[in-house]
Amino acid sequence: MNILYTNFHAAATIGGHSIYILSLLRALASHHNLMVAVPDGCGLARMAGDIANVRIIAQEYPSRFFKRLRAARQLRRVIREQQIDVIHVNGSADHRTVMQACAGLGRKRPRVVFTKHNDLPISAIGAAWRARLCTDHVIGVCRYIEPMLRQSPYARRPISIIANGVCQQRFHPWSTDGALSARQALLGSRAADCRLLVGSNAGTNDYKGWMDMVHGLALLGEQARGVYVALAGAYPDAEQMQALQATGLADRVIFTGPLDDVRPFLAALDLGFVLSYRVETISFACREMMAMGLPVIVSDQAGLPENITPGHDGWIVPRRDPQAVAEVMRGVLQDHASLKAMGQAARRKSIEEFSVEAFSRQTEQVYLSLARAAETPKLQPRLN
Repeated sequence: MNILYTNFHAAATIGGHSIYILSLLRALASHHNLMVAVPDGCGLARMAGDIANVRIIAQEYPSRFFKRLRAARQLRRVIREQQIDVIHVNGSADHRTVMQACAGLGRKRPRVVFTKHNDLPISAIGAAWRARLCTDHVIGVCRYIEPMLRQSPYARRPISIIANGVCQQRFHPWSTDGALSARQALLGSRAADCRLLVGSNAGTNDYKGWMDMVHGLALLGEQARGVYVALAGAYPDAEQMQALQATGLADRVIFTGPLDDVRPFLAALDLGFVLSYRVETISFACREMMAMGLPVIVSDQAGLPENITPGHDGWIVPRRDPQAVAEVMRGVLQDHASLKAMGQAARRKSIEEFSVEAFSRQTEQVYLSLARAAETPKLQPRLN
């Protein structure tokens, strides 16, 4: 099939949408003709360019109506010239442009799959138009999201819950020597003082809740001596740095900046966390950490608890509750040895439940079912 992925994010960094699409590209590029229509210079375009048999198309998704019309005309040319069978959209902005691009195509319109990645409210009017005119199947990335979809205009379309998958060959526990080298590279001279390194590759936006970890450690006082926090993602802004300085722990928080490859960062950690309090649903970051053999502390935000068996491979705490975080960390510091067994359990769960093979296979089945249902499916072999 000829499959086109769209994504409106223009940032040069790699976020959850990008990881989602990259995972599908890597898994399906040998079976289908894959194209990605994304803003020029974005992180997804850069990373997808390294995958064989994937074509990158520069495409904007403007919010203003007349600019969107021009963008839609450009996208329509791509759809016609490339004889697209399926378009997989990943947000409202690209979905709107795709809807306009497909207007008037009639029976030649590609089938459209929409993935709901976050827990933001679904616009009744906008979603009603998109569901009616330009949606053939909806994917939710966690069980938490299913009631939201079934109570929205998208309920008129088939809905599948397909959880994000992680490549177990790319993400796996490192050897002891490899992990020590990664830790030394991350901490530098601070490595000698560090008795526990907790971290997250979920990002540094405020809603990611990383300050709740810092506040939790501050509550422990001297009990948390030698505990460092490492964060992969954008560097903090002035307001965030001011809040961090006020905790008295700024010298124990390490910011790496954006990373294309988070594996060396994760290999250095003893423990992971994702303490988001809005937007987040299932979290690729959490699943990547577990695949690397790390137990993870998550908040009870949306589908995050679906990743964790409490006390077995991680912990679940209430959102915006540094005291609860402090209690978990107190227990970890009192029984540091338990982290190894919990990390092994996290790895086992990742292999059994979070495989990229199941994720990509189930998504591909959605595409194939739509192609079979189309009146004139174009099931042609992949072009070389």
